[in-house]
Amino acid sequence: MVVCGDDALAIRLAEELHDVYRERVTLVMPPPDGPAGRPGMAGARPRVSALLGRVSAAINRPATGAGAGPGDDTTGGGIRIPIGEMAAPEPTEEALTRAGVPQATALALVYDDDETNLRGALAARRLNPHLRLVIRHYNRRLGQHLAELLDQAAAVARPTAEPRALDASTTVLSDADTAAPALAATAVAGTRKVVAADGLLLRAAERPPPASGEIADPGLCTLALLSATVNDPAGAEGSDNSGPQGPQLLPDDRQVADATGRGTVVLETVTHTGPALPARRLARRGAPLAEIFSRRLRLSLLGIALAVCALALALWRTTGGDALHAAYLTLLDLFSIGDPAEDEPVARQVIQLISGLVGLALLPILIAAALQALGAFRGATNLPRPPRGLAGHVVLLGLGKIGTRVLAQLREMDIPVVCVEEDPEARGIPLARRLQVPVVLGDVTQEDVLESAKIHRARAFLALTSADATNLEAVLHARSIKPELRVALRLYDDDFATVVYRTLRAAHPEALTRSRSVSTLAAPAFASAMMGRQILGAIPVERRVLLFAALDVADFPRFADRTVAEADRPGAWRVLALDLTAPDDRHPDLTAVRASGRGEPSGGLLWDVHPGYVLRPRDRVVVAATRRGLAELLGR
Repeated sequence: MVVCGDDALAIRLAEELHDVYRERVTLVMPPPDGPAGRPGMAGARPRVSALLGRVSAAINRPATGAGAGPGDDTTGGGIRIPIGEMAAPEPTEEALTRAGVPQATALALVYDDDETNLRGALAARRLNPHLRLVIRHYNRRLGQHLAELLDQAAAVARPTAEPRALDASTTVLSDADTAAPALAATAVAGTRKVVAADGLLLRAAERPPPASGEIADPGLCTLALLSATVNDPAGAEGSDNSGPQGPQLLPDDRQVADATGRGTVVLETVTHTGPALPARRLARRGAPLAEIFSRRLRLSLLGIALAVCALALALWRTTGGDALHAAYLTLLDLFSIGDPAEDEPVARQVIQLISGLVGLALLPILIAAALQALGAFRGATNLPRPPRGLAGHVVLLGLGKIGTRVLAQLREMDIPVVCVEEDPEARGIPLARRLQVPVVLGDVTQEDVLESAKIHRARAFLALTSADATNLEAVLHARSIKPELRVALRLYDDDFATVVYRTLRAAHPEALTRSRSVSTLAAPAFASAMMGRQILGAIPVERRVLLFAALDVADFPRFADRTVAEADRPGAWRVLALDLTAPDDRHPDLTAVRASGRGEPSGGLLWDVHPGYVLRPRDRVVVAATRRGLAELLGR
């Protein structure tokens, strides 16, 4: 594997390939002391150099000892970090050749500049038509066209009779898109151990041992039995990593039934259980009724209506005649268009004067109603304000690349969101306007901004701006308003994120705190793409890792024409779901399928597959496997 990049994502991706998949990796980065290249590189180079110095020793040491669990092959060496002649400012054809791209299986181009990644991808495809390419690209439309072009070039360069030995596909990813599900899951479930499949977010939830006589909920399935030392105050978590007391991945039903006093890791769907979105809107324009007819206006109109009714009743009782005619005369007097009651009785004259006074009071109320309705309709085309009585929502700070993707993810899950943004021209403002998401414009460091977003009644707070100091200050201010608030903040530096997390956890032990680096969240998705599009993600279990993959039964003789029970191998792999979508309608990348509706999958993944179901060659299944188990399945 070859990884080319110029920021923290390249480092995290190399670590992921080595630590999780046990791959041999060559990392190509700009020289720390080289000349300044593209705009912005001068500021990024010190951080990259510090990361290289911090992780080089850990990456190059042999992967043995407590970090490797049973069944994990650690042969194959570590990561070669080219800080001498292998360092290159850009992925030119010469640099890619020296990095071994002509003989490589996969190449990741994760520079922070789309044009650099584009040039590198075109050069790499010329050097190796069999290469699997993973490209970091922010422009989605251009990225799709680029992937089609490179795949077509690979197909033309390879002979048609050549066996299908390697998947020479091109995958275009954005770190913002890949980090959004984990950040959304943090707001909903407080975890980033998630896997996206068929429009669903699945999380691995750790559950304590059930009490005596209690039946534990297995969720979709039981993924692992935790170490016996996890719940032992005298033991260290995961300290016994082998033997029957260590973690057992993918146990069978008998092992789960026989395990007593041990926690489990179960797979469950991430769903929103809080309040629903406010649904009372005017047709087409989306203006709330409460904004057009405010409480004061409604009370004023009610008072006028009661006064008119009382005057009409008094006129009817004093003058006699028809009640409808009395109401008509009262309205004429109210609007000052009736004849003066000069020759009428005194009671009629008094009622007419009072009706005129009520009419004078009605005039400013009608003008206020018209102005308020006009303002509400104009505001509906702009950014709505947080509605009255909103509670249980998520406050999202920052509508840049990351915040925009997280906003879209949260709205797909029908979670109420209030956004806070200082720049009215931010990238996510048009999306918020289209989705009618309330937005508070202002500097979050000012005291009244978070209060306007109703942070005191919020369920979670996501601080996702590109400035670490702003995120930290906003989180501290939010915690001062609501100490038990669940918070997640985006921080660039992992060391700083660790310090912030420990400090906030110590200061507020009753509240959930998460500090996230986008590069750390995005690296697993890029690594999965380098392993092949069938890899859906990875979930850590103590010191070991479970991998999730979508596999075509026709490509695996171990599955074809066997029942699900016969295809499973406890401790190695397990069939979790069956794709019911017709083969011609299937999306090649299962993680790209979106939900269609309120939390329902758009395709047809059946998660409770009968053990006696016979797998056919036309089927596609989702499996969970250990590293060695998946390597055995893939023939690596």
